[in-house]
Amino acid sequence: MPLTLQQEAGPVPSGPLDFPDSPLSRSARQPLMLGLFLNLQDIRLSNLPTSSTWTYDYNKALVQKADALGFDIAFSRTQWLPKGGYDGEASLDSFVALGAMAATTHNILLISTLHVLYGPWHPLHIAKIGATFDHIAKGRWGINIVTGHRAVEHEMFGWNRIEHDRRYDMAAELFETLHRLWTDTENYSAEAALGSWKIVNGYITPKPAYGRPILVTATGSPAGIDFAARHSDLVFITSPGGSHIDSALETLPAHIAEIKARARARGRTVKTIINPMIISRDSEAETRSYLSAILDNKPPPTATSFGHRGYDSDAHAWRGRNDPNHKQGLNLGGNIEIVGTPEQVVDQLAGLKKAGIDGVQINFYDFARDLDHFAERILPLLQSAGLRL
Repeated sequence: MPLTLQQEAGPVPSGPLDFPDSPLSRSARQPLMLGLFLNLQDIRLSNLPTSSTWTYDYNKALVQKADALGFDIAFSRTQWLPKGGYDGEASLDSFVALGAMAATTHNILLISTLHVLYGPWHPLHIAKIGATFDHIAKGRWGINIVTGHRAVEHEMFGWNRIEHDRRYDMAAELFETLHRLWTDTENYSAEAALGSWKIVNGYITPKPAYGRPILVTATGSPAGIDFAARHSDLVFITSPGGSHIDSALETLPAHIAEIKARARARGRTVKTIINPMIISRDSEAETRSYLSAILDNKPPPTATSFGHRGYDSDAHAWRGRNDPNHKQGLNLGGNIEIVGTPEQVVDQLAGLKKAGIDGVQINFYDFARDLDHFAERILPLLQSAGLRL
């Protein structure tokens, strides 16, 4: 009779950061890790013309360029929404799309978002597919662990939304099993105490190259942080003070210190990453003109425009938005907003590093054009400032 996970929970398993030669350890040696936060779905923050699109080929080209530039990470969200839930009607799956990019890139880490409780996924499926992507990417692939905060997404799969903290208990049970499947050299049996799956003599091969794939948790709640402290390598956070850079720099240090302290209490190290939207041109006048063009062309908000304000959510991470005690941003997208000349952008990124941020996952309004500007005008300044090796 297989044992339940709660009976078997043991020491914290090793992960890629425990291997000095892993791709994640290599990236973590950068003073500030750089990443792209791709839009694999229609997102229309403004009607200002842009090259940005959800298509695989467009986003693959961005990731290949970022890889050549020495960027460390590529990332994207996945959402499950009914008709009308996206700004447009197209949305690729991040789990598949980022996995597919493994065969077209060389050094960049590829993080696939996966709603681990929907379906439900069976641990053997995640373990086998994850080990396969890890093998193709030679240790560069990982999972952004999401448990689902919108009721409508849970309902799409035929059940009511699970209570917030219970979702993390279920995810912990799942990942205890995944750790065993990724590392055990003999058959493994377990039965979920909280989930609805069972394994009898389960086994997967090949094993991941560095203990397991890279694991990321996007969270802001105490339960999510506790989960990340035990299971994740990277914690994808938001600013407790909202999206304005001043508020972020004020509120992030204590938030980050708490996250890292919880990991240390478990004998682990985690890195924090955050998602800025960067709006930049060479001069202040050009930057203001670009920003004004984006804002002046913003469509009137609807219940299902980006952000999905009409959908019931119990997420904790976004509670800093609209907090009257803090400056608020311009609703440009991203966890925080960085606007300015190349020199001003570097100063703000340096401020995030000083606050405790280990890496940034960057959004751009016009990804292809703005990435070119970042590469030509901002990246050399980051190197001069000691933020990139």
